[in-house]
Amino acid sequence: MKISPVEDLFSIFNETAAILQEELSITYLEALAETGENLFQQSILQEGLSELTVKRLKKSYDSFQLSKYPKEEIRKSFQLAALKGMKESVQPNHQMTPDTVGMLIGYLVSKFVDSSPIRLLDPAVGTGNLLTTVINQQTNKTVEGIGVDIDDLLVKLAYVNANLQEHPLQLFNQDSLEALFIDPVDAIVSDLPVGYYPNDAGASQYKLKSDEGHSYAHHLFIEQSVNYSKDGGYLFLVIPNGLFESKEAPKLHEYLQEHVYIQAILQLPSTMFRNKDSMKSILILQKKGAEAKQPKQVLLVNLPSLSIATEVDKILRKIDQWIVENK
Repeated sequence: MKISPVEDLFSIFNETAAILQEELSITYLEALAETGENLFQQSILQEGLSELTVKRLKKSYDSFQLSKYPKEEIRKSFQLAALKGMKESVQPNHQMTPDTVGMLIGYLVSKFVDSSPIRLLDPAVGTGNLLTTVINQQTNKTVEGIGVDIDDLLVKLAYVNANLQEHPLQLFNQDSLEALFIDPVDAIVSDLPVGYYPNDAGASQYKLKSDEGHSYAHHLFIEQSVNYSKDGGYLFLVIPNGLFESKEAPKLHEYLQEHVYIQAILQLPSTMFRNKDSMKSILILQKKGAEAKQPKQVLLVNLPSLSIATEVDKILRKIDQWIVENK
């Protein structure tokens, strides 16, 4: 049975990460970052490894040639290894956007954002999987990617992930809701972290802060994303379905009316989620500006199962038609 390039690459990532995990007594995710860096630099960078370990690693690394793999195959195999590591560590902030959602957002970015080059920001970049999925789909455009995350291990994984795919990413390891040292961007993509933001003093700078108790992090992320978008820039945000139903929803609604035009809400298929409470949608916003305008009609779509190609094709044609009529 022929092994696919993704399986082939995954086995290299997986085997060498497991060797380093054992030898260095570190987590699998830390070892994955280490082995990814070795593969990119084509060198074993860790000091003090046993002779046997160096031999085993060298044997695997010698079978790897970065140039023979397309970027998407590198991304998918690295993602599989990262998912394996996340199952072991089970931290709430170690979640990955499903591939089908990333591909759909990449498609939407290619349709809505027609300028080139594009500056693209993910303020909750994680391992860089969503951001690089989207970049890989902008086939005829030059893209400068920027990512921010508070988790230093995830930022290191994003750095290695971007290097292996040869994407020029700028990465910042900081609290995404504090001041960012970046110029406004053309588009933002993000799977919004859902929950409460513990820093009340930091939240007090935001219009969407809660009047009492902790503020919703996902509301603050929306405001921060609007702040760092250019006038007329687009935001593609994965949001919880109950976003407009919480007690803070009226304030959010008022804020959005003032600062953006809602373009579309695409509800993701229920089959992707464990229960009704965890269901999500893709919200597309355009920041107000001289070139921006309210669409004649907001695009509202209930997406079918993303594994049924004919149904997905129908929806994509509907989206294309809407863009022709509204842009």
